[in-house]
Amino acid sequence: MVTSPLSVEVVHKSYANRKVLEEISFSLVSGEIFGLIGLNGAGKTTLIKILLDLINAEQGKAKLFDIPATDLNARKNLSYLPEKFQPSRYLKGTEYLDIALSYYGKKLNVARAKEYAVRLDLDPNVLDTRVGAYSKGMGQKLGLLGAFLIDSSLLILDEPMSGLDPSARIKLKEVLLDNRKQGKTIFFSSHILSDIDEICDRIGVIHNGRLFFIGTPAEFKAKYAEQSLEKAFLKSIQA
Repeated sequence: MVTSPLSVEVVHKSYANRKVLEEISFSLVSGEIFGLIGLNGAGKTTLIKILLDLINAEQGKAKLFDIPATDLNARKNLSYLPEKFQPSRYLKGTEYLDIALSYYGKKLNVARAKEYAVRLDLDPNVLDTRVGAYSKGMGQKLGLLGAFLIDSSLLILDEPMSGLDPSARIKLKEVLLDNRKQGKTIFFSSHILSDIDEICDRIGVIHNGRLFFIGTPAEFKAKYAEQSLEKAFLKSIQA
């Protein structure tokens, strides 16, 4: 049997009697880039928190590598970057990376980290300065750098393009595609649908707590007879 790096089965979640997720079911294929699309409040981050065992689903199952998400062992091969990433402003970039890698029993190779920083459009010299001096974009790149250096087989990235300028977004997409070539599986959410259209093998579209489409970006655009993913998405939620 082929192991899925990430799967959910009939997951439900409510807050204060408001249904946030209803009957969410899907699974990822190893080595794919999967993008999750939805408006603010659609349930994307809630779903990610269930996968990370930060909150509990009321019904249903979530698994990582066929291990229940509630089991700590499920996250041994997972790297995660939250939507609102902000390490301590008093840490140097290298100190943050050293701590992040230590959670996985790994040691920081500063030379490799600086080489990888260039790939993410981050000046490698800033790794020797405190995070308090970073801009929002620099902080986001540091978080991404840590996620990639951990070298896990599954990456979950919540709005990874947040705070990045066009140049950095281009470089991040190149790094994501390179990780896919290495066999990594990438699950991420984004409001920048052009980026999702460009690099995702499949997408999931969530609205009002329900996942109503799973397939390729091309299939989604064809379904709604639109040339762009943005227009197809708008038409889908107005239908």
